[in-house]
Amino acid sequence: MAELVSLDVDTDTGVGVVELQRPPMNPISLQLARELTEHVRVAVDDPDCRALVVWGGPKVFAAGADVKEFPDWGPDEGREAAVVLHRAMDSIAEAPLVSIAAIAGYALGGGFELALACDFRVAAEDAKVGFPEVQLGLLPGAGGTQRIARLVGPNRAKDLVFSGRMVDMEEAAGLGIVNRVVAGDDLFTTATSMAATFAAGPASIALAKRAIDEGVGLGQAEAMALEQELFATAFGTEDKDIGVRSFLDSGPGRAEFVGR
Repeated sequence: MAELVSLDVDTDTGVGVVELQRPPMNPISLQLARELTEHVRVAVDDPDCRALVVWGGPKVFAAGADVKEFPDWGPDEGREAAVVLHRAMDSIAEAPLVSIAAIAGYALGGGFELALACDFRVAAEDAKVGFPEVQLGLLPGAGGTQRIARLVGPNRAKDLVFSGRMVDMEEAAGLGIVNRVVAGDDLFTTATSMAATFAAGPASIALAKRAIDEGVGLGQAEAMALEQELFATAFGTEDKDIGVRSFLDSGPGRAEFVGR
């Protein structure tokens, strides 16, 4: 059976491209989710990979879950599927790599949840995102309700989830759902260039990601303690020595980090 997900790492830039390969709409089946989890694990273990771009090709990101798997499912099957889907999304969200979703066409349902699991979202001008699950009598089940609420607040999240409507990029940018909107022809280049910038950064970026993502779920005292510990950890990295020495010798912005 052909692979539904591929991983290609550019060793020159440190950018890994995770591509969904299930045309024409890249529906997210359980098999695709499992392959996605495995490819992200491989990327994390690859010392040459220091940032990720997730995309579905130039026409569509992913237009939702594979609804053809749903008809015979009951609560037990739904629960098992949610575990597989959450594992895939969490593998990206928790990876010590900066991740960027490059959204062309549609990112709906599970596709939108995949984009939300990334650290940043770059979208083509004509792209659309949304949660159509309510139109099937369902709700987002791969982390979407939680990630969108943390991104735009509970009230706006309820509007998007309850209505099932599609959101254009003007509104998505205004809500802070997407970080950049570009011409479709520039989408992949913009996302990979942005990823390359982060890939060239220090190991402390991964520590900062942990501080932010884990800290939002903690009380203030616990979050501050986490930050203190990660700050201290940064002092044990090669990149701290490189960055400090470069700053003292040549001023800011000239360090060439190694990601360790």
